[in-house]
Amino acid sequence: MSDLLVSKLFDLTGKKALVTGGASGIGLMAAEALMGAGCDVMIASRKVHACEGAADQLNQMGLTGKAEGFAGDVGSEEGVLALVKEVEKRTDSLPILLNNAGKTWGAPSMEEFPYDAWSRVLDVNVTGMFYLTQKLLPLLRKAASFEDPARVLNTGSIVGIQPRGGTAYSYGVSKGAVHHMTTLMSSELAPQYITVNAFAPGPFLSKMMAFAIGTEEQREKAGQNIPLGRVGTPEDIAGVVLYLCSRAGAYVSGHTIPVAGGLNAAVAAKAASVQED
Repeated sequence: MSDLLVSKLFDLTGKKALVTGGASGIGLMAAEALMGAGCDVMIASRKVHACEGAADQLNQMGLTGKAEGFAGDVGSEEGVLALVKEVEKRTDSLPILLNNAGKTWGAPSMEEFPYDAWSRVLDVNVTGMFYLTQKLLPLLRKAASFEDPARVLNTGSIVGIQPRGGTAYSYGVSKGAVHHMTTLMSSELAPQYITVNAFAPGPFLSKMMAFAIGTEEQREKAGQNIPLGRVGTPEDIAGVVLYLCSRAGAYVSGHTIPVAGGLNAAVAAKAASVQED
């Protein structure tokens, strides 16, 4: 059988993944995609009941892979170490780590943005992502090989590329840091047969984005400002996650892929037009 068949390029049968922040939103979309390709998925977030409920929901969908949910808080060193222990109870190697847990904070203006909101967001979105990856390196190395690298996939954001996101200042800065950290991690870990990539979503329906695109009317309005004319769907997340975590993306490392309907290019084109004028 040819190795170029789609069924082989995107097959994750026998793999195991940890998805942080996987109980809802983009994390849940990613978990479903991984399970559909045969991967067994561990879902972790701060709320254990939400994780267990998400795992039950996924397991009832008849997907090839299986899910299990448990508590995991990457907002502190203690939380990271506790999560690593939970993972070590369940597996002795980790082929896929999806760092998706995230936090945001908004304020009416820059002048009103509180001091502690800055550190709370970066503790989860940047520091926790780095240290969880660091502490799971032994399991990632055990799963890694020359032919089939282990994968680290970080969730960034289009607001880490462009000045979007309103007054959620620390969120945008944190996602820009995630993109740069992805490059730094890849530089060190690629020679150890561990790829590190990120994807930068635009507007997708999630708890974090419900205030802006929670209704059909809001989504239609948002789509008018997106070059491809719509907000993102679960299939859009599934495509990039499966590509970067499967054989199809095994030779890709150190990149941040925008999944934003062309928003990244639209701003670049507008800026170029202004310069020409």
